[in-house]
Amino acid sequence: MPLVLHTEASTGLGGQELRILAEARWLGEHGWDALIACQPASRLLAEARRAGLPAAAVAMRGATDARALLRLRRLMRARGVALVHTHSSVDSWLGALAARSCGLPVVRSRHVSIPVSRRGVLVYRLAHRVITSGEAVRAIVVGAGIPAARVVSIPPGVDTRRFHAGVSGRAVREELGLAGGGPVIGLVANVRGSKGHNVFLEAAAAVLRDAPDARFLIVGDGVGFDEVRHRVGEAGLGGRVLMTGFRRDVPEVMAALDVLVLPSIKSEATSQVIPQALAVGTPVVASSVGGSPELVRDGETGRLVPPGDAGALAAAIVALLRDPAAARAMARAGQAMVQARFTLDAAMARTTALYRELLGQVLTI
Repeated sequence: MPLVLHTEASTGLGGQELRILAEARWLGEHGWDALIACQPASRLLAEARRAGLPAAAVAMRGATDARALLRLRRLMRARGVALVHTHSSVDSWLGALAARSCGLPVVRSRHVSIPVSRRGVLVYRLAHRVITSGEAVRAIVVGAGIPAARVVSIPPGVDTRRFHAGVSGRAVREELGLAGGGPVIGLVANVRGSKGHNVFLEAAAAVLRDAPDARFLIVGDGVGFDEVRHRVGEAGLGGRVLMTGFRRDVPEVMAALDVLVLPSIKSEATSQVIPQALAVGTPVVASSVGGSPELVRDGETGRLVPPGDAGALAAAIVALLRDPAAARAMARAGQAMVQARFTLDAAMARTTALYRELLGQVLTI
């Protein structure tokens, strides 16, 4: 099968990078060849190698890095790449230009729901197709001037081999000293400002007034980790909020929670953690940012609250804790939705169909 080259210039490890790893693994398991080109010191490179996925270290110092462009071009030719799939701004400039110079089709993913700048839209014009992580993000890209026919919404898919109703959170609760205690409310996300960790902490203080035995988990790491840890101490929540850092046992973490919260305030595409939580049967509260309303229908598959509103967030959490039957019913409805529409197999069936379409065309755009 053709070789798909994924490029990624970021050095972190958030949902975007985890999606690349999951999709590269799926391609390899389903008869395709996949290769990831990423920064030498990136966590993506380390995780790819840890998982046994083919990866190449390519230093990408900026969108005008001629050396990186030539390295990518040589890599494409040497490895017989058939299609290039780019993900961030820097690698999308470099990867798309290198691919175009080799006559290869280019797919660009848009993972975030922030507006596309006037200059930034130019890189999308280099791609033959743009995959957005949801309909809200698709509307942003089309609104920036990319022809609608070239923009396809494909939300990230859940690997239901890992995330399913049979997953147990008991070991995680025991490890973290939560077994036999009160309800556990968690935020699982890269620790940065847009994810709303400060709103989560403010809501936690309010929830504790109604549910004093509640405990709160912040799972993940990132540039804001130390700042959030400082705020936990400032708020006097050190005995109630546990920051675990990065964990690989995310299915078990999700199963250990009574409520998963995603209080994003600025940007959220179609979240991966929301369908992951629903897949294991954990109720969800999310802010109405980006693509989250595509996953959470308020009162049906979870609870939606306005972004930045800690009071509304706390009230929604308390309501789920007080009515566990209703919470479980919403989680079951969300679980059925994930199984019907948001599996990794479904996402990759659409993605590989797009790949095949481009590989079968004489590219003239």
